[in-house]
Amino acid sequence: RSLVDLASRLPENSGSSLPARLPIDRAFHLKGLGSIVTGTMLGGTIRVGDSLALQPGRFMPKVRSIQVHGESRDQTIVGERAALQLSNVSLHDIARGMHLTAPNIFRETTSLVGHFQLLSNAPRRISGTTTIRFHHYSGETIGRLRPLSGQVINPGSTGLVEIRLARPIVAARGDRFIIRRPSPSATLGGGRISDPSWIRRKGMYLEKAIEAFDSDLDHQLVLWVSEGGEAGMDVQVIASRLGLPAAPVKRKLQILVHNQRLLFVPRGQGHGERWLTLEAFKRVAQRASEELQRYSQRHRLSQGMPKAEAVKRILPGRASELAGTYLQWLARQKVLAVEGDLVKLPDWRVELSDRESALSIKILRCYEAAGLKPPSPSEVQQTLTAKPQIAMGIMKYLLETGRLLRLPGDLFIAASAIQEIRTDLQGGETKPFTVGEFKTRYNLSRKWAIPILEYLDSAGVTRRVGDQRQVVGSS
Repeated sequence: RSLVDLASRLPENSGSSLPARLPIDRAFHLKGLGSIVTGTMLGGTIRVGDSLALQPGRFMPKVRSIQVHGESRDQTIVGERAALQLSNVSLHDIARGMHLTAPNIFRETTSLVGHFQLLSNAPRRISGTTTIRFHHYSGETIGRLRPLSGQVINPGSTGLVEIRLARPIVAARGDRFIIRRPSPSATLGGGRISDPSWIRRKGMYLEKAIEAFDSDLDHQLVLWVSEGGEAGMDVQVIASRLGLPAAPVKRKLQILVHNQRLLFVPRGQGHGERWLTLEAFKRVAQRASEELQRYSQRHRLSQGMPKAEAVKRILPGRASELAGTYLQWLARQKVLAVEGDLVKLPDWRVELSDRESALSIKILRCYEAAGLKPPSPSEVQQTLTAKPQIAMGIMKYLLETGRLLRLPGDLFIAASAIQEIRTDLQGGETKPFTVGEFKTRYNLSRKWAIPILEYLDSAGVTRRVGDQRQVVGSS
């Protein structure tokens, strides 16, 4: 009567929207039919012809037929006790698995956290690590249980516990479990899983985790997203902990974004949708400000840090996949500014001293006077008797301001010299020309002809057609 009363209180569609899930409590072989498994449907619907995941494991059996209390059915729904005829799997394979589930939903785990109630008639309190027998639906395994953060659980009280299992199970947040003592055999209590994919933590994270587990689901979602750090978290990882499809979990995360508790990173090149905590973004913003400040002090004449170097320093590891979004956000927050291939502090301005300004004019004149046969940086330094470090800093400044150009092969040339060639080519004959004809026309050696042509190709002035070059825009 008590069981019927409890069942009558459940809504009729309870669990119908959940993914298919059936813990296996019996498996056998029937001649002519093959492998048969039985169990009680925990969620969703299983239909004839469905391919399911046999977990733990990587088998994908197919449902050939269904019976519910001896009656053949096309499908079985949540709450029903069913027998399924499976193909593509043997009894030996089934012996390793405990669950039939919808594919790509549930993950296997050996480490979890749960709220555990110790029975009032338990033989003793739990204050340290205890060997247990863990019962979860139709499966059981040996494990070890310990209260989180040094708590003590007295008989009749409830506390958060960490459980580590000898073999994997298939679990989701909210699943119930029973804990028994292996020897002498005795039931200690039971509880509900709070996190089926627990990673042991210490310090501040553990404190936040305990606070989240004692609060609502929103706090846990923020906690789980924080585990992704600055690289963000994929919705599928969180959905597997809840035992839900990605779509409803994504809606929950978007509400947290709307309430300014999370940040959303849309799908981009090389990555899918991600979610971040505000704390992760603040860490990136702080690091960006510090790295750019240090760079500007070391490279006083630089217009900014090369973008590739900035991404490597500011966004280590997988966080670099989100570089486009991060740089856009940081620029919007006035943490940095992005100009072409350079990243710099928003208020950074290069100011040359009188001595540096005079030297920059001399260096530029050397290159402009040399035209298409410019000197090397070391030759310029010797000619002007300038210190190499100062001279190279000014030359880098002239490169970044566009008055000098760097050609393939790490060669330097005045921008005005390349502009003369560009004007001449675009205003002269339009027929294709060879490298030899280009060398003769501008009196160049091969050392300079090839790099100049490669630069013109990259700048869109010319394009290579076989062994010849064609001026872009000419027929």
